[in-house]
Amino acid sequence: MKIYTKTGDEGMTSLVGGERVPKTHLRLEAYGTVDELNAQLGLLSCFCEEETRADLSHEIQLLEDIQNELFVVGSYLATNTDNRELRAYSILSNQAVETLEKEVDAAQEFMPKQFFFVLPGGCKAAAQAHVCRTVCRRTERQILRLHEEYPIDAVIRQYVNRLSDYLFILSRKLNILTHNEEKKWIKKR
Repeated sequence: MKIYTKTGDEGMTSLVGGERVPKTHLRLEAYGTVDELNAQLGLLSCFCEEETRADLSHEIQLLEDIQNELFVVGSYLATNTDNRELRAYSILSNQAVETLEKEVDAAQEFMPKQFFFVLPGGCKAAAQAHVCRTVCRRTERQILRLHEEYPIDAVIRQYVNRLSDYLFILSRKLNILTHNEEKKWIKKR
């Protein structure tokens, strides 16, 4: 398979099923931002793998699972359901949302209460989790823009919303597990 096809040279691309749309289409913005988030999660996973102060194997495996789920999300978003039926691999299960909720709940059980705003930082992995969180929030905004014109399944919207919550909690968890102090926002006069 050739990497370049030259079919996009004029600013058009194909959705799942072959429908041609401009590369500036809302669908491309949405699934392109999902792809960006997936790449940032890959970097986060690398930082977790490099961390020697804690066993982060659970977090690394969950990040890989999330990356796989984001391919499902991207496939869903690349399918115009007005004229194309979703393929089975483009359907995200509610279990994916529940998994993130369980992870957030479990992490909050062992974390100290938070009475402050957190500045991104600490260990590299925690700082990168914050980058992922902000890209995830942008992803959610892109999906909601798309939802204004094309209905997007509630599970997709819930998943991306829970994922940003998970990434925030993960940043805190990574700092705790690696014995890094969280950076607190202190208002300067």
